[in-house]
Amino acid sequence: MRFAVLTIACVAALAAAPVHAQDSAASLRQDIQTLRQTLDQMEQRLQAIESGKPPPTQARIAAPVVPGTTDLRTTDLPTAPPAPLTAQVPGMGQAILPQRDSVADPSTAASRPDSAAGPTDPELKGFFAIPNTDTLIRIGGYAKLDAIADARAAGDQEQFITSSIPVGSAHRDVDNFTLHAKQTRFSFEARRPTTHGNLRFYLENDFFGSSDSYQFRLRHAYGQLGNTYAGYGYSTFMDADSLPDTLDFAGPGGAGYLLVAGIHHSFAMGKGNTLTVAAEDPDTQLSNPAEGIMPVDQLPDVTVTARMERDWGHLQLGAVARSLGYDGDAGDGRRVAGGLQLSGSAALGEQDLLLFGMLGGKGLARYTADLTGSGMDAVVTADGRLQALSLYGGFVGYTHYWSPLWRSNLIYGQLTSGRNEALAADAFRQSRYGVFNLLWSPAPSWTMGMELLYGQLEQQGGERGDTVRLQGSLQYNFIK
Repeated sequence: MRFAVLTIACVAALAAAPVHAQDSAASLRQDIQTLRQTLDQMEQRLQAIESGKPPPTQARIAAPVVPGTTDLRTTDLPTAPPAPLTAQVPGMGQAILPQRDSVADPSTAASRPDSAAGPTDPELKGFFAIPNTDTLIRIGGYAKLDAIADARAAGDQEQFITSSIPVGSAHRDVDNFTLHAKQTRFSFEARRPTTHGNLRFYLENDFFGSSDSYQFRLRHAYGQLGNTYAGYGYSTFMDADSLPDTLDFAGPGGAGYLLVAGIHHSFAMGKGNTLTVAAEDPDTQLSNPAEGIMPVDQLPDVTVTARMERDWGHLQLGAVARSLGYDGDAGDGRRVAGGLQLSGSAALGEQDLLLFGMLGGKGLARYTADLTGSGMDAVVTADGRLQALSLYGGFVGYTHYWSPLWRSNLIYGQLTSGRNEALAADAFRQSRYGVFNLLWSPAPSWTMGMELLYGQLEQQGGERGDTVRLQGSLQYNFIK
């Protein structure tokens, strides 16, 4: 069918030339060249029609005028169809922070004013539109395999949590090898503009729900309309953009880190400046409570965070106030506690990045990466008083890009709890965390690397334990 149409077109075009046209070789070559161009354009148009696509748009193309023939300067000829465009996320705030890479990529899940793009995903790639709606969605996440070798027992064989390093154990000098893929992550995200601001829904899971199996675990499930957030995810007190780039999933113990249910609202204070107020689910964590003593939560944790973003990096100052309490057979107790955290990032030229965080206060253990869930918020003394335990620490990380494909990170962190006679001798006193890694990303969707880690734990009684870990990882991202 196609051949027949083209043949008829050729015959018609040749028949249109007058009999008395010049027979010179130059004129014939010009006629043939013109016909070839016309046939190529008709072939493209025919292919578009047969494939079911809309015919390409018309454009006026200048063509040479052969004596005695029609002037083709006003003839409508087809052009090639335009290249498809990727879906653009409308109305969302633009990323201000300098772009960076991260294996764990905590910045993607973080809530931001106006649902702005983050430093690890400044272009919001991978979204596609739901037909006949204003909603854009994307499926994200990554598959990650970790090979871990410990020179001595590390406590947790899958994450490097320094507070879990064994001290004084008869088996602490036993080396260990582990291979797992629990950090593999799945996420779903939807965005759309509304008359009340931009709407974002985010859902994320991984497989760290159990220490001995691959149990699906919820990490984030929240909605954000404009600058109002409600759901489960990062605490407003923590700063996801300051967390360093490590193959180890846990990160430095002195960093603020907590996943919690809550509600918060951000207020714009000028370009790049915001103030966020939050109420979050409380959880009083007591150290070795005696029989008949149970923690009591009467008020939510309240967090206030001030943040400044610039093209060189950011600074964030967060404060949290907590109401700790217990109820026992012999009485009860209440105590107000809380703390501060200063964190941020700074680009040092085009190939270097500085990340840092430092925190301190009382009853703050729940909000740290090393001690959340450890019971180190407070202790009930022998005379029934509730004491909030002091805690301070921090971390600093330095990232260097050797080339667009190679980067390294050097990180140090420390976390210290004050000495307290009411605590047991084996309770946490201090931890240290050190990391050096080399990461290679030959393609945006593929990262592999090696990481050397050192951790040390000191207990209230003065006993210490340490270990060295070598970790290799291979990661495939779904949409990068």
